[in-house]
Amino acid sequence: MAADADASVPVPVTSGSVAEWTDRYTHALMDTFGAPQRVLVRGEGPYVWDADGRRYLDLLGGIAVNCLGHAHPTLTAAISAQLGTLGHVSNFFASPAQIALAERLLGLAGAPAGSRVFLTNSGTEANEAAFKLARRNGGADRPRILALEGAFHGRSMGALALTHKAAYREPFEPLPGGVEFLPFGDTDALRAAFADGTGAQVAALFVEPIQGEAGVRPLPPGYLALARELTAQHGALLILDEVQTGMGRTGTWLAHQHPSLGGGIVPDAVTLAKGLGGGFPVGALVAYGERTATLLHRGQHGTTFGGNPVAGAAALATIAVIERDGLLAHVTELGARLRGRIQGLHHPLVAQVRGEGLLIGVELARPVAARVAAEALAAGIIVNPCTPTTVRIAPPFVLTDDQAAVFVDFLAALPHDLGEDD
Repeated sequence: MAADADASVPVPVTSGSVAEWTDRYTHALMDTFGAPQRVLVRGEGPYVWDADGRRYLDLLGGIAVNCLGHAHPTLTAAISAQLGTLGHVSNFFASPAQIALAERLLGLAGAPAGSRVFLTNSGTEANEAAFKLARRNGGADRPRILALEGAFHGRSMGALALTHKAAYREPFEPLPGGVEFLPFGDTDALRAAFADGTGAQVAALFVEPIQGEAGVRPLPPGYLALARELTAQHGALLILDEVQTGMGRTGTWLAHQHPSLGGGIVPDAVTLAKGLGGGFPVGALVAYGERTATLLHRGQHGTTFGGNPVAGAAALATIAVIERDGLLAHVTELGARLRGRIQGLHHPLVAQVRGEGLLIGVELARPVAARVAAEALAAGIIVNPCTPTTVRIAPPFVLTDDQAAVFVDFLAALPHDLGEDD
């Protein structure tokens, strides 16, 4: 029999100022992120409020996570209802939400018969599972795993081995071996990596259709088609990291489904997370076809919380809202308008606007992205300086034109000479 709600059970206290909470943070949490920019206490739609009561337009969306905004009623209702019936079971058992989510993902991915899904808690975990999938593809006979310069695939040891940035990698070396980095978007380098009989030693090629952390850099047209041709020819896996770009972020369910990015290719595996649960932690590895889906055998991989009923319910609700409210079309149309308006400012500080859908990188003429982000925060807008010269936005799909215009107006008002005296 379920216990009745107990009014005496403590709930998190939200009273206190930003300064007070920040001081407590610095004494309680490891200093892996630095002091928080603000302490947030609630959200609604594309807005969040800090402990001092100030409102911010959240154009980062938890780094491409909160695709439905904050406190979406359908999502919160689905999570509450599932938690009220069955919150967690071990993977010795299954739940309808787990099974239904896997089926939905196979459908959205257009995966062929025999495909399967492994559910995780995060993108890093999905990429760890994909790394193991690559290792199983040929074992010692295929020791080479290829990734791209600028890649970000996560921070746990296997995913970190695939991540290019030296500052992330070097403190934790030696990392799992065999990973080689190719120049980003360079088709000649890609061909060379498979040339002269060495292609038979490649287990997998990991790529992001659009590199988010590196500055929202889309792969050039034709690159993924060539990658598919070469990997298929040499028996290597083509694994797409769509943790940031997947689940509608670019206006299609998966970024490689864009003709300009993927050209109709079918990969061997795709990793997902971030927007998949609308804010609830959930990730997935989708393996395409019977051969890839059976590379990991019973007992060769596992997870305690991956695919739990609440995560399944959250992801199913997120998918349902995106479909019900026509958000894929909205993401496509609003993203195109927003990129056009930013480019149309002809602001001398804005050198380029990149991206697809609502994953947008504003390339600046000088390395002042951190200053621009700080100015934005002071103006009540949350953005991300993902490189010294790039400001990234990945807002909720429910963002309106009027709300997007706030960011355009902010950029228009930036001093033309910002950073020239630094």
